[in-house]
Amino acid sequence: MENQALSLAYMALWLALASSGVSLLAARTPRILRWVAMPLIGLSGVAAFGAGLWALIAHETLTATLPLGLPWMPWHLRLDALSGFFLAVIGLVTSALGLYGPAYVRSFEHGRDSLVALGGFTGLFLTGMLLVVLADDAFAFMVAWELMSLSSYFLVAFQHENAANRRAAFLYLLMAHIGGLTILLGFGVLAAFGGGFDFDSMRAASLSPGWASVAFALAFVGFGMKAGLVPMHVWLPEAHPVAPSHISALMSGVMLKVAVYGFIRVVLDLNGEVQWQWGVTLLLVGSVSALMGVLFALMQTDLKRLLAYSSVENLGIIFIALGLALLFQATGHVMLAALALVAALYHVINHALFKGLLFLGAGAILHSTHERDLEQMGGLLRRMPWTGFFFLVGCLSISALPPFNGFVSEWLIFQSALQAWQLESGVLRSLVPIASAVLALTGALVAATFVKVYGIAFLGQARSRHVRRARPSPKGMWAGQGFLAAFCLLLGVLPTQVTGLIDPVAEQLLGTGIPQASANGWLWLTPISSETASYSAPLTILLLALIAGVAIWWFNRGGVRRVRRCDPWDCGFTSPSPRMQYTATAFAQPIRRVFGLLFEIEEIRDTGADGVQRYRLKLVDRTLRLIHAPVARAVETASKRVVRLQSGHVRGYLGWTLVTLLVLLWIIS
Repeated sequence: MENQALSLAYMALWLALASSGVSLLAARTPRILRWVAMPLIGLSGVAAFGAGLWALIAHETLTATLPLGLPWMPWHLRLDALSGFFLAVIGLVTSALGLYGPAYVRSFEHGRDSLVALGGFTGLFLTGMLLVVLADDAFAFMVAWELMSLSSYFLVAFQHENAANRRAAFLYLLMAHIGGLTILLGFGVLAAFGGGFDFDSMRAASLSPGWASVAFALAFVGFGMKAGLVPMHVWLPEAHPVAPSHISALMSGVMLKVAVYGFIRVVLDLNGEVQWQWGVTLLLVGSVSALMGVLFALMQTDLKRLLAYSSVENLGIIFIALGLALLFQATGHVMLAALALVAALYHVINHALFKGLLFLGAGAILHSTHERDLEQMGGLLRRMPWTGFFFLVGCLSISALPPFNGFVSEWLIFQSALQAWQLESGVLRSLVPIASAVLALTGALVAATFVKVYGIAFLGQARSRHVRRARPSPKGMWAGQGFLAAFCLLLGVLPTQVTGLIDPVAEQLLGTGIPQASANGWLWLTPISSETASYSAPLTILLLALIAGVAIWWFNRGGVRRVRRCDPWDCGFTSPSPRMQYTATAFAQPIRRVFGLLFEIEEIRDTGADGVQRYRLKLVDRTLRLIHAPVARAVETASKRVVRLQSGHVRGYLGWTLVTLLVLLWIIS
C-alpha cells in the first residue's frame, strides 16, 4: 500500500513534467497543446487525487529521499494526512482542467501568444505546487515554492503585449519574492533551534515563546502574502484577471490553498506550542480580509476581477476558522480546536471547487463573447444554457446556500465560534462573537454580490452586439464545469463522509479529531452533539423537493389563477430596452453609499460618440497606494542603480569581485 500511494504521487509529478516537456513541440504543432499537454495535466490531477485520498484513508505517514538537492542535503518527501488532503484538493481542480483545457486553449492556436510558454509553464506550475505539499525539508520546500511562483509569473505575463498585464505580473513577482524571503527567514529561525533544515529536526526543536512568535510572524507574512490576506492582497486582483482563465482557476482555486498548507505546516506542525495571541491575530486579519474582500467584489464590474476579490474574502473566512483553532488549542480546548480546523479545511476544498468552477465559467463567457465587463453582458442564459446552469451552481455554493457545499463549511465555522463561552478570558469571549458577526455580514454581502453577477450577466437582455451573438461554449468546457459542479453538490450532500476523511488531519496535528460528527449515522452531521446542533443535507434536499412538488401540483390543479397575457398600456413610453435594465454599478450603489468611506471612489460621466452619457466608477485600493506602490517604486529605483554596476569595463568588474571577496572573508573570520 505504501509503495502504491507514493507511486501515485510520483506519477502525478512525472505527468506534470511530461506535460511541460511535450509543450516544447507546440511551436511547430499547435495541436499538441490541446491533444497531449492538457490531457497529461488532467491525468496528473487524477493521480494526485488518488495519492491524497489514499493517504487520508490509510492513516499512515510515508517518507522518501530523492537524489536531488545538495550533496549534504538531499530532498526529503513526506506523504501524510495533511499533505494528502492538499494533494487531493490540487488533484480535483486539475482533473477538471484536463477536461476544460483542450477546448479553451484552442483559441490561442491562431494568435501571436506563445503556446510553448502556456503549456510549458502550466506543467511547471503544477509540478511546483505538488512538490510544495510533498516537501519534507526547507530546501526542497523553497525550491518548489520558487518554481511555483516563477512559473505562475510567466503565466500572468502570458499576454505581455498589454502594459497592464506587464504591470500586474511585476507586482505579483515583487510580492511573491518578498513573501518567499520572509518564509525563508522563518525556516531559518526553526532550523537554528532544530540544528537542521529537515522538518523532523524542526519538529524536535525547543523554541522560547519569543522566538516561536518570531517564526509565526514571518510565516504569517510570507504565506499570508501568497494567500492574499488584507493588506497583502493587492497583487491578487491585478494578477488573476489577466491570466488565462484556466490558469486563474488554478491560481485562485489551488495556489492560494498551497499557501494555507504552508502556514498550517509551519504553525501547527513545526513551530511548537501554540500561543493564544496567534489566534487573535488570525481572527482580526481574517475578519478584515473577509469584509474588505467582499465589499471590493461587490463594487466590481469586471467579472474576473470580482472573482479575484471574492477569493480574498474566502481566504479571510479560512483564516478566521484557523484563528479559532489556534485560540482553542492554546487555551486547552482541543476538541473545539479540532472542529475549527476541520471547518477550515472543509472550506479550503469547498473554495477550491466553487471558485474553480466560477473562473472556468468566466472563461467560457470570455471565450464566447470576448467580454469581461458585466455592464456589456445580459441574457447569456438563453445563449449559453449549460454554462448558465453550472455558473448558477457555483453562485449558490459560494453564497453558502443548502444543499451545496459552501453552506456546510460556514455552518461548521459558526458552530465552533458559538462555543466561545467555554473560554475563560472575557476579552476572548467578546472577540469571537465580533468575528462571527463580521462573518455573518460577509455572508449576506456575498449573496448580494452573486445575485448581481448572475442577474446582470445571465438574465435580462443583452447589452452589446457581441454578447447577442454569443454561442454555446464547446462540450469539453461544459464537462470541466460539470465535473466541479457535481462535486459542489456531492460535498454538500455528504458532509459526514467528508468530515470523516478530513478527520485524520486534525488527529495528526492536534492529537484528536471530531468522531462525534458521525455519532448519529451518515444522515446527520453533529459537530458538537445532537442536543446542540445537527444538520442533514439529504433531508434538506427531500424537503426542498417536496416544497417544489407541492407548488407544481398546486399550479397545475388551478390553485393559481392563470393570467391572460396581452400588451400592457405603456404610458406612451417606448418598449423596454437593454438600457432600461439595472446595471452592475447601480445594483451596488446602496451598499457603496454605506461603506463608501472605506474606498477611494471616483465617479466618472462620459459622453460617447453616439451622444449617450455613460456613468462608471473608478475604484482605487488604498493599500496599493499607501503601502505597496512605494515599495514597488523603491525596488525599481534600486534596480536602476544596480544596473550601473554593469559599466562594461573589466577593471570595474575585478574591483567589485575583490570587494566581495574581502567582505566574505571578513564575515567568515
